Amino acid sequence: MAKRGGFPGGMPGNMNNLMKQAQRMQRQMEENQKELETREFTAKAGGGAVEVTVTGKKEITRIKLSQEVVDPEDIEMLEDLVMAAANEALRMAEEANAEIMNKMAGGLGLGGGLPF
Repeated sequence: MAKRGGFPGGMPGNMNNLMKQAQRMQRQMEENQKELETREFTAKAGGGAVEVTVTGKKEITRIKLSQEVVDPEDIEMLEDLVMAAANEALRMAEEANAEIMNKMAGGLGLGGGLPF
């Protein structure tokens, strides 16, 4: 008759180790996320005429415009430059977040594939 409620070969001990590892990874993820949120990412457009800074929280904290880019006759160009710089800064923040996630996934020891 099969035993009920247990795993042969010491599986409960392995489960405890997995739980501890998961808790440790969760703490590391929270620490990495907090660190990322304090970082700033700055991107420029128009040869540096427009500069946008965002945080790891993806919030714009600063927009800097060179005087020569402010042309009342060509507002569309200024809008495009601000948008380009903002999108690049946000992309940089997202890339940093993805890098942290990849490092954490590497800590799982999956080796790029699942064993089934």
